[in-house]
Formats: sequence, C-alpha cells, structure tokens
Amino acid sequence: MEGSTTSSELPPGFRFHPTDEELIVYYLCNQATSKPCPASIIPEVDLYKFDPWELPDKTEFGENEWYFFSPRDRKYPNGVRPNRATVSGYWKATGTDKAIYSGSKNVGVKKSLVFYKGRPPKGAKTDWIMHEYRLAESKIPASRKIGSMRLDDWVLCRIYKKKSMVKALEHKEAHPEVQIANLAPANHDVEQKMMNLPRTWSLTYLLDMNYLGPILSDGSYCSTLDFQINNGD
Repeated sequence: MEGSTTSSELPPGFRFHPTDEELIVYYLCNQATSKPCPASIIPEVDLYKFDPWELPDKTEFGENEWYFFSPRDRKYPNGVRPNRATVSGYWKATGTDKAIYSGSKNVGVKKSLVFYKGRPPKGAKTDWIMHEYRLAESKIPASRKIGSMRLDDWVLCRIYKKKSMVKALEHKEAHPEVQIANLAPANHDVEQKMMNLPRTWSLTYLLDMNYLGPILSDGSYCSTLDFQINNGD
C-alpha cells in the first residue's frame, strides 16, 4: 500500500485493538471514500486470491490477528452472492450477521466465516476464522458499473487462527479428571455381604434385627461389627 505507515514506524508499545464500531467508522468508511485512516497499517489485499495461512506474510503488522482491506466480487454476474473460493478451499459463513451501530445509527455489518479446505460440500473445516466488516447499504458509494462483477469496492477483514488444541489442554490442566478408582468402597467385604441380603427384607426390618450394625449420630454406618446373616444365629 503506497504511502502507508509500516508497523516499524509505529510508536513503541502501540497495540491495534479497535472495536467493531471503530473499524467501520474510522477505517472502512475512510477507505471507501478515499480518506486517510487514523493509522495506515491495514494493507489492501484481494483475500480470495490467497489461502489464509499465506495472508500473515502480506502485512507488516499483526501477530495473532491480521487486518486487510479487500474487494469482493460476485459469484454470478447477475447475483448478489460473493465469490468466496480461494486456491485451496473456500470461506463459509457461520451464524447470523451482526449489525454494527454508532450511537443509534446502523453503520455496518459484521459476518463471521470459517475456512474449509477442498471444495463444497466435502470441504474439511480448519481453525482459520474471518470477521468480515462491510458498510451499511446507505453508506456504500454508488460507483459500481452495471454488469460489473465487483460486489464491494472494499470490505475490512480480520483474520486469525483459533487455538482449539491449546485451549483444550489448558482446560484439562485446570480441571483434572476425577479418579474413579479413589471412589471405590474401602471395605469390599462389607459391600459384598450387603449384596447377599435377601431382597425381600425391608430396611426397617434390618434395623430392628440389628443386621446393619450401629448407625452413628452423623448418619454414617459403623462397619466394625460383622453381619449376622446365618439362620442359626
């Protein structure tokens, strides 16, 4: 992007974490109307000519997420669906579009997409995510030619890779599985004798006959006495 400011020229400690509203109002609106952006760090790249893992090399700014201005073309000459196919796969929309407001005014739309390798409908889902920001219809410049394949002159895209495996490992370390073996009864002989009692005997009868032994005041069972189950006792 000619005349743009590179990341090496930014102030020390600078971090680019704009809100959805700021991306629309201060960056995409300016780009669409050929006005300078507050910081010229978002390059112009036709995203659909590249696979997502190639995009980080197309900008000098960004570590875990990368921003781009990109045009959008139509999939069909007379349609409004965008062409989202790339070299090795395609971007597929997920969820519903989110309206972006500045005060009470609708200024744009945010769409979430996931990258799939291969060709639909048998593509393989990846961890690459795109947030695509486009202007509200009322703010789109009326500069498109009739019959043109260009759908939008500019949209603003945020690309990042979801760290699903890292999050899963962190969750496992923070919430270790309960060791089921530790929950086994301490006295297996007592449990076995309990299982051998006739099923027709009620709990009240067993208590009256003192087959269960003494019950402690806290409701726990004292297993120090053996069961007297033999008919002759």
